[in-house]
Amino acid sequence: MSAGRDEVRELDQTFGALADPTRRRVLELLGKAPQRASELAALTQASRPGMSRHLRVLKDAGLIIERGDDDDARAKVFELDPASWSQAKAWLQRVEDFWSEQLHSFKQLAESHAQQTKGRDVRSASRRRE
Repeated sequence: MSAGRDEVRELDQTFGALADPTRRRVLELLGKAPQRASELAALTQASRPGMSRHLRVLKDAGLIIERGDDDDARAKVFELDPASWSQAKAWLQRVEDFWSEQLHSFKQLAESHAQQTKGRDVRSASRRRE
């Protein structure tokens, strides 16, 4: 499950952005439809400067895209960047695969142990009847 330095840095940035509940809420809202910063601030009850900081973190992490006129903040609209999620999804898939393998091995060991114990119990019970 090793990753390159750049990948680790990008994953840290992605998961750091996702660590904040307001930013997660912003992503949920943008998953429904693109929004302006002022709309997002109102929907999340964040101040406009606070929302600006949250949006910057999400943009820097590559999770959202900003579209619109650079000269007019009111015309800017934010939306999810679906392509940016591929690296986080791939990392999560590797973690899931690792733990699935570990749990499968544990299950096999537990079942084997249960079969051995059951066999001993049957032999022990038959000896007691004799």
